[in-house]
Amino acid sequence: MIPFHRTTSSSAIVAALAIASLAAQSGQTPEQGNDPQGFRFRTGVELVNVTATVTDASGRFVPGLTKDDFRVYDDDEPQSISHFSSERVPVSLGIVLDTSASMDGEKMSSARDALDRFLFQLLDPDDEVFLYRFDNEPELVEGWTKDKRRISQSLGRIQPRGGTALYDTVAEAVQLAQRGHNRKKAVVIISDGNDTNSHIDVLSLKRLIRETEVLVYAVGIDGPGLPTYASYGGTQRPRQPPRVPVPFPFPFPGGRRPVPQPPPGPPGGNPRWPRNSADDRVNVAALRDITDDSGGRTEIIRQPRDLDPATAGIADELSKQYYMGYAAGAADGKWHTIRVEVRQPSYHVRARRGYIAGK
Repeated sequence: MIPFHRTTSSSAIVAALAIASLAAQSGQTPEQGNDPQGFRFRTGVELVNVTATVTDASGRFVPGLTKDDFRVYDDDEPQSISHFSSERVPVSLGIVLDTSASMDGEKMSSARDALDRFLFQLLDPDDEVFLYRFDNEPELVEGWTKDKRRISQSLGRIQPRGGTALYDTVAEAVQLAQRGHNRKKAVVIISDGNDTNSHIDVLSLKRLIRETEVLVYAVGIDGPGLPTYASYGGTQRPRQPPRVPVPFPFPFPGGRRPVPQPPPGPPGGNPRWPRNSADDRVNVAALRDITDDSGGRTEIIRQPRDLDPATAGIADELSKQYYMGYAAGAADGKWHTIRVEVRQPSYHVRARRGYIAGK
């Protein structure tokens, strides 16, 4: 599906009218063209696209719902659902794998096995995939491809090393996923640690994700014991200088701009940048900040062997979701909340929590 985007220039309007004219001459409607998924380009009515996951009280997916079972609210105002589908559609999927030194050994072996099953048994032939790895910095290992064997072979050559530039990598991966060819777009993150090397901060990353339609999922590998959460204030141990927000759009590999260094701050750091208060274990709060607004989710596992059922669950979810679209409101550049409900009150609905209406 075309990303939520609004064009207001006169030249763009002229171009749209020209395309519509050509489509009319060929007997095609402007919304459909030759795209088998429909909606290759749109007319004057822009759509807000929402992917919803519906589960029952036991956490099982609920199939067989229709458009009439759903209610969608934009800033608490009920909306008319103009587009709806419950069919499994191809997905444009980005895999983001932590390859820092802490992933060496059983964790990396389990990640390779789980992702191989994900690629060869759980995805469809029409699904396209890319692969990012990250240690001290992001690296795009394989760009968009339907050849799952290429991804698997690249996974087999990866050797863990270095630190954890999680936020920088997710920022690049989300923007690449947004450019995918399929209507459904998603990113799956596998990591065992807290971010230690990124320049973008988690608040800026969260805003970037809000400007896309990408579903973001994370599997965090944490050892036994109490998980470590981010702290948004209070006294913290001295660490590297605070990361500074990166101007949007975040640069892609080969085109990164130097990041200006802020003046040294107090030993306690700046509460604007969430830190792990005790060690470099997986930062559960930060992962949930990254995933939850998008309609995705974070799953924390305790053993590397649990990676396989965790990634299988994500693949299953991507195949059983509902798609809805409704007419967008004003292009005011503001955050607008989305709430999706179903008639059966015992069902739980997970969907993107809102969008930024681009000017």
